[in-house]
Amino acid sequence: MKTMNTAASRQQAPTLRTIPAWTGYVGFLWAMVYAVFVRFYQAAGGKIGLPAQPEHPAGFSMASYVAGVLILLAGFVLIALVKPWSRVVPSRVPRIGGRKIRPGILLVPTLLCSAFAMAHGISGVITKALSLSGFMTIHLQGWKVVDVQRLFLWDMLFYEPWFIVMGALAGLTALHYAQASDIPPSVIKRSAVLFLGFVAILAPLFVGAIIVLF
Repeated sequence: MKTMNTAASRQQAPTLRTIPAWTGYVGFLWAMVYAVFVRFYQAAGGKIGLPAQPEHPAGFSMASYVAGVLILLAGFVLIALVKPWSRVVPSRVPRIGGRKIRPGILLVPTLLCSAFAMAHGISGVITKALSLSGFMTIHLQGWKVVDVQRLFLWDMLFYEPWFIVMGALAGLTALHYAQASDIPPSVIKRSAVLFLGFVAILAPLFVGAIIVLF
């Protein structure tokens, strides 16, 4: 009887589709391509995708370079999440080798960054679409010359969707990491619901902030 109850409880336990490790590799490539061919390119003075002239070119170049470095680091984090040494410290490391790494140490910041990236992209698409449709006006600062319509089209069709996809890839990689760390499926499901709810709250807040501040 006890065996039957155990089998029944296993059948009723929530199951999740296994998230493959390739999400981390694709996320790394997605980050690397954007960092190199957008941020570093613009830091070097590239004009494609940037129909504007900044008031302070040196400051803009440095900001683009720093952003590219941070995006590359984010890509390397996604690679780390699909590697075994992100769950257990390699045995060759003195004193702490072989110890398990608490999943939350990597999961919490990854999911927060994922949520912010997705909310950033969603709110950007919404506000740029509203601006191009004439429902709101966004006052841009820091530009000497700017073609607002072309810049917003680039934002809406390229830059903001990149953030949405990057956030989704980071979230899926975090889900893979959670599964590989043997976190119970029921906990993962509840966390996924909370994560999506957080994004659903954060995106409208970003939209409101853009409307108020710009």
